[in-house]
Amino acid sequence: MKKKLIILSIFFVFIITSGFGCKLTDKKTQEAMKPVVLEYWHVWDSPDAFDGILAEYKKLHPFVTINYKKLRYSEYEEELINALAEDRGPDILSLPNTWIKKYQSKIVPMPATITMAYPVTKGTFKKEVIPEMRTNKSISLKDIKNNFVDVVYDDAVIKIVDAKTNKVEERVFGLPLYMDTLALFYNKDLFNNAGIAQPPVFWNTEFQQDVKKMTKQDTKGQIIQSGVALGGSANISRYSDILSVLMMQSGAVMMEDSGQVAFNKMPETLNQQQSAPGIEALRFYTDFSNPAKEVYSWNKDLNDSLTMFTQGKLAMFFGYSYQLPQIRSLAPKLNFGIAKLPQIEGNPQSINFANYWMETVSSKSKNADVAWDFIQFATQAEQAKLYLDATKRPTALRSLIGGQLEGEDTSIFVEQVLTAKSWYKGANANAMETIIGEMIDSVMADKDKIENIINLGAQKIQQTINL
Repeated sequence: MKKKLIILSIFFVFIITSGFGCKLTDKKTQEAMKPVVLEYWHVWDSPDAFDGILAEYKKLHPFVTINYKKLRYSEYEEELINALAEDRGPDILSLPNTWIKKYQSKIVPMPATITMAYPVTKGTFKKEVIPEMRTNKSISLKDIKNNFVDVVYDDAVIKIVDAKTNKVEERVFGLPLYMDTLALFYNKDLFNNAGIAQPPVFWNTEFQQDVKKMTKQDTKGQIIQSGVALGGSANISRYSDILSVLMMQSGAVMMEDSGQVAFNKMPETLNQQQSAPGIEALRFYTDFSNPAKEVYSWNKDLNDSLTMFTQGKLAMFFGYSYQLPQIRSLAPKLNFGIAKLPQIEGNPQSINFANYWMETVSSKSKNADVAWDFIQFATQAEQAKLYLDATKRPTALRSLIGGQLEGEDTSIFVEQVLTAKSWYKGANANAMETIIGEMIDSVMADKDKIENIINLGAQKIQQTINL
């Protein structure tokens, strides 16, 4: 009888200590090891772009399952807002860098620390996986400045008032997997036919001469070939980005630290100029759609700029790396190159324009800490590289810039990430872009003095900041 009891006792001990070692852990650890399912919504990238990251994260946290869902951009925001309102939204979501302020009430900032269970192999002769609780500090503000290119800190970090201490704190509301920049796409055949050996480096007389050489009109004065897609709004891809960066390069302060829109004003450092730099940039931009100007090369009756470029009827097109696959798909035989965004000659430093998305966490997520743990894991260099290699996107991490400089598709864009900037910190980026389009159209239609037009535009955009 005693022998049977001993055998049963040994069998019972084996049962409670087998498996994942969970019976030897405390209740808190067992609770942390319960299965967690996170819903992740994204745009543009297919699920296979995240296969490597998800597999590596699963090794660290086998109890976490992440369901990735790709949505079309045209349906994304409406579906996202409806889903969040009905408590069926994602835990992790991707937002354009200019949407963070708009969604601030719907997302949760990164916590200072995150406590999670990790499987740890223990034992000398008999290997056993035992869950171990670890509390890790989240990435610090200093690390964000050191690890990512400058614009990330400006866009991801928002000052908020702590409800308990009533103190103003800087909190992180998102982290990026990549960083895109505005560049110059040019048709090599049109350049060759015009006897132009290299794409322009500056927005100077040479650039304008190149535009004139490559713009052609028929006997009725209709543009049949354009030198550059500048001057318009609705039919120019990312017109608001192009005009914004022209203003920045000209010396305009787009927004003051106080949140005041200021691109229509004269900065104190440039008070010797006759006109505010923002006004000069708007005038320069719209000259290309003015039939009375020598650089006239665009009008509202032309096809959209991307279509014109893929049809071989546009010499210079300003766009992003994400448009490369579309261009190659629409025009596989198009002989084109990519060059850096032109700068203003004599400026002491280059200024480029950033366009990217950030990963963040819904305020309604029941597993917000786990979601933020995944985002921090995914945006580290080793994991981010898996995503970048799969998508051919330029990096937002300083440590990966050197490795991408030789890439055929990424080199130009990544060369610009260190000097890339953005500016809009309001609650409705779509409205801001529409207002900039109205400014452009008003100048084209000669509806008012350019000073009055830009002042009105700044006032309207200010209203979206104060929402």
